[in-house]
Amino acid sequence: DEATRRAVLLTAGTLGLGGTVTAGALLRRGVGPSASSDPRTITLATGPSGAVFVEVGRDIAAAVSARHPRLTVQTRQTGASVENLKLLIAAEVDLGFATLDVVADNPSTTLVSGNDGVRALCRLYDSLLQLVVLRDSPITKLADCAGKRLGIGAVGSGTEFTVVRLLDAANIPPARLVRLGQSDAMAALERGEIDAAFSLTGFPTPAISELAQRRAVRLVPLLDAVTLLDRIRPGVYAATQLPAGTYPEVKATPTVYLPNLLLSRPGITDDVVRDVVDAVLSPASRVYWTSPDSRRIDVR
Repeated sequence: DEATRRAVLLTAGTLGLGGTVTAGALLRRGVGPSASSDPRTITLATGPSGAVFVEVGRDIAAAVSARHPRLTVQTRQTGASVENLKLLIAAEVDLGFATLDVVADNPSTTLVSGNDGVRALCRLYDSLLQLVVLRDSPITKLADCAGKRLGIGAVGSGTEFTVVRLLDAANIPPARLVRLGQSDAMAALERGEIDAAFSLTGFPTPAISELAQRRAVRLVPLLDAVTLLDRIRPGVYAATQLPAGTYPEVKATPTVYLPNLLLSRPGITDDVVRDVVDAVLSPASRVYWTSPDSRRIDVR
């Protein structure tokens, strides 16, 4: 059932990341307002324009800054997961979002409980892989993407990472892979410059919603995606359905999902970590959750 799948995913994430600090562990250590009052500005790496990462990042920045006034959180738009992880490893940002498969598969990253590595602070919401086409498209299944022009996300995004993995596993040769952020990809789809666009993100995705207001769209079922991806990285991916009505006149669509993590750079201080996790997981922060996916953050 769903609860079991989520428990397995969370366990797999912890094991796959080599000893992360869990949110629960931080709470048990006494997460709460820090005793330090030194003002600090920290940077949170999010994602490209039109992506849920941008919306959730804005909400978390507002919650942290409101709950802990000594901290000012600035968001930085990026390509998303892969780029965020690189920025964290280089300590060019303080915090960042990444999908679990990107983190678990990165050989240059060691997630540990001390300050000498990138740390997973907590699990956020889950990303769903969405394959968007215009309603009159001949593409009705993943195999139909062979020989097509495909938008696969921005350079350095989790979408790019996961979709390239999926297409290779399915042995699907595209005519061309086009790397665009969420908003640019949907604009290219509308203009007929690409045949389909993948998006690994929360729902509803702002860029898809905006396109659906102008043009009739469909989501292509990804029935075999979990099986194909699980052969490469077992225990990270799980099956789900995008709910009916997420976008106008779009039916419930089978697909794959995986967790998003909030990460911190090497060397970040424990007091900052405590304040950030406290703000993300505090019930009082719900007043700052404007994005549907922010509201899906589960303290459990």
